[in-house]
Amino acid sequence: MMGGKVALAFEVEATVDRGEASRAVFDRIRDFLEANRLGPDPVNYAFGYRVVSDPAGPLARAVAALTDGGVRLTKRDILALGGDVSNAPIEPPAAAASGEGLVAQTQMQVEGFQDLVRAMRNETADFGRDLAATADAMRVSTGIDSVSEVLRMTGAMLNRVQNAESQLEVATREASDLRAKLEEARDNARRDPLTGLPNRRALEEAYADHVAKGSPICVAVCDIDHFKLVNDGFGHAVGDRVLKAIGDVLAEQCGEHLVARYGGEEFVVLFAGIPLAAGQDMLESARQLVAKKRYRLRESDEPLGEVTFSAGLTAASSGEDVGDVFVRADGLLYAAKADGRNCLKIG
Repeated sequence: MMGGKVALAFEVEATVDRGEASRAVFDRIRDFLEANRLGPDPVNYAFGYRVVSDPAGPLARAVAALTDGGVRLTKRDILALGGDVSNAPIEPPAAAASGEGLVAQTQMQVEGFQDLVRAMRNETADFGRDLAATADAMRVSTGIDSVSEVLRMTGAMLNRVQNAESQLEVATREASDLRAKLEEARDNARRDPLTGLPNRRALEEAYADHVAKGSPICVAVCDIDHFKLVNDGFGHAVGDRVLKAIGDVLAEQCGEHLVARYGGEEFVVLFAGIPLAAGQDMLESARQLVAKKRYRLRESDEPLGEVTFSAGLTAASSGEDVGDVFVRADGLLYAAKADGRNCLKIG
């Protein structure tokens, strides 16, 4: 009877342990869903379980890379990373198969392959050492003549192991090269190909990162004045060179602060950790420098005429959404345009 009570006690204790472990998993999944603002539907829950149940696995690492800087996962990201979202409202599959999703999915596959290769190399290395040790022991204890055939077979097997290790080494290097290219692709996805500046996505990620750190933020929206006249009068190739020249001046004058090409002839500057007046001084220096320059066509030395830009600058409130700050800065930009252009409005 006593034995039955002990067994029952162990069973109850095991049940309690399993219950606590389950609750811990539930808590981690809940935290994951809340951090990414995902609803607790079966699809999101299943994906969250795959991430938290193997925090060092390739899926968790891919998610960490994709959400670096405070970016939240979307249904599109979950689809790209192998989640089944057939019953959830999402963007068209064609959108999910592009850019970031493919990079993240391929990165996950590469990291999984590297884990597999690493495990295989360890196993073959252990096997080879065991074979070599066995062969040496046989030579010492028995003599080469009596075990020559076994030793021959052992030597052949060792050669095969060494060849396998060489092939795995090559595969590992190729996987590392591919991973480096994927990292480069991720960087390119956040960079404007014409100016080389960060793009809108990079700006939004950097803004979210500064918000998370509690840094004071100012945002400026800059727009080249009468840019359509440049394109119409000299062609888009010249217009592209003007865009790059203005972007270079802004980047130089704004130092370590992020300057992004937002679209068209519009640039956005993200000032972090400085007061509004300091950002104003940097922008004003850039504006004056651009206005003083006399741009000419490199082919004919023909002058382009005056090239200037207008800007609006505003400080973000604590935790304010980047879209709201942009709208306010954009309104100040339009006020600068209405006030004669080639000027900066603060608000």
